[in-house]
Amino acid sequence: MFVQNSPEVKSRVGVVGSGFIAMGLCTALRASRDLTVSRVLTRRPLDQFKGAEQMTDSVEELLAHSDIIVECSGDIVWACEVVQAAQAAQLPVVTMATEFHVTVGTYFVDRGIITEAEGDQPGSLAALREEALEMGFSPVVYGNIKGFLNHHPSELEMQHWSKRHGISQPQVTSFTDGTKLQLEQALVANGLGGRVARQGLIGPRDLSLEDAGGILAREAKALNVILSDYVINRTLPAGVFVVAEHPTERPEVLRYLKLGDGPFYTLLRPYHLCHLEVPRTIRRILHGGPPLLNNGTTPTCHVIAIAKRDLPAGSVITRAIGGMEVRGEADSIANSPDAAPLGLLAGARLRHGVERGQKLLLSDVDIPDNLAKTAWESVHARLSAVG
Repeated sequence: MFVQNSPEVKSRVGVVGSGFIAMGLCTALRASRDLTVSRVLTRRPLDQFKGAEQMTDSVEELLAHSDIIVECSGDIVWACEVVQAAQAAQLPVVTMATEFHVTVGTYFVDRGIITEAEGDQPGSLAALREEALEMGFSPVVYGNIKGFLNHHPSELEMQHWSKRHGISQPQVTSFTDGTKLQLEQALVANGLGGRVARQGLIGPRDLSLEDAGGILAREAKALNVILSDYVINRTLPAGVFVVAEHPTERPEVLRYLKLGDGPFYTLLRPYHLCHLEVPRTIRRILHGGPPLLNNGTTPTCHVIAIAKRDLPAGSVITRAIGGMEVRGEADSIANSPDAAPLGLLAGARLRHGVERGQKLLLSDVDIPDNLAKTAWESVHARLSAVG
């Protein structure tokens, strides 16, 4: 079981993954007075990390030397194995893994402490929501700000931007084609009691944040839901926002406080700083606080796969998230109950050919057997029985 340590005895953080987020977190924690990286679990050859004694390829070693686990590998299948082992060892898990939560996270919610961290948009939205509620606001929209979208980027373009930004090509691709955005807003909807308006979301373009937020807020009121969605505008900051009402404060006071005329008020968090923010969530959990955000026990949203190009029968999807074969769109589970889950499609073989723009169904693919598939099937069966 994890323990709360005094500042003199640093809490041991076990990190899963050795990519951009994981290594950034390790660097950030070097200056921490109360947290230290104990082990970093990687599947790369250990001789690539000369002089790094904390690197390990053993899950057992990771767990034995950690008080809390941070999962940021970007691999849903591997993350399932590690999270299951961590929960069996009664260790809390903090993640930077939106795709994990949306695909299989519900399976783990009742099995131990698991939460997404601040830093990516979903965790930052959850933190902004907490602030809004503490000030008496009633959220109407949970919004993500995107500067651009290109559903069909070329591989050459993605190679260029991957090199320029120093992050992996799959990550760049999932950012560019909108898959990451769709996963993020599905997690926000499931974890914060929201809904999506339609497949692929609404996404007002090239408007001021107040105007775009107003469009989404009016749609939310018409649907009688809290809406999870996004806006596109290159001039806006790379942050998140909440559009809310205030049931008690006088409009003239909110106008004086520069929130506008109402009835909808936009609260903006103009940044999300990835691994630099993760320690806040680590401390939250170590100090006995509740999970910030997870996929919940009764999700209403999932992310389905849309073919980027014609895919013939018998072909194998090499990469589901951030590849050149499919991209993701958020949708309500009720609207597309037979859709194949995007997050499980790496290595899946197509039974039937699908055309560009077509939604992939469960009947179209053979998904590899693994714990992630078992976890998804368990949740899918339960939700189908209830719904």
